[in-house]
Amino acid sequence: MGHSEGGRSNPGLLAAATGHHFAGRGNRFWQVMHEAGFTPHRFAPQDSRDLLHHGCGLTTVVARPTAREDQIDPAEYRAAADAFGGKIARYRPAFVAFLGKPAWAGMSGQREIAWGRQAMGFAGATTWVLPNPSGRNRAFTLEQLVEAYRGLRCVAFAGPIPSP
Repeated sequence: MGHSEGGRSNPGLLAAATGHHFAGRGNRFWQVMHEAGFTPHRFAPQDSRDLLHHGCGLTTVVARPTAREDQIDPAEYRAAADAFGGKIARYRPAFVAFLGKPAWAGMSGQREIAWGRQAMGFAGATTWVLPNPSGRNRAFTLEQLVEAYRGLRCVAFAGPIPSP
């Protein structure tokens, strides 16, 4: 298994319909992953399985699709914690990145969560919380997203970021 595992807390409606993560036109995930150094070029949503060749995987915590992540009740995260923990324990990534704070808050029981590396791991993996790259998340510029993701990339792969 690769070095890190990440993904939205649940599938968006378009992802559920197409079967591809981060498929919305306004979603900045694929651009951020490339610019942060995880991929050699900007992947298209239908190329998401190719992330495995670059030491990364995508998954969700809650299977129920919603238009927005805030439509998931915190109880759904708590209910999903055991199954998600089992998945992480089975595949054993070194890092798990939650994209957005709600899933990690619901699963860890923490109320105050900082961005970046978390003091508490999850199912044997080092835990990170990164900003959600959704186009609806206007609190973060593209540059801020790239910088946040680059922090995980540098730790997970312990090396310089390849030039584009």
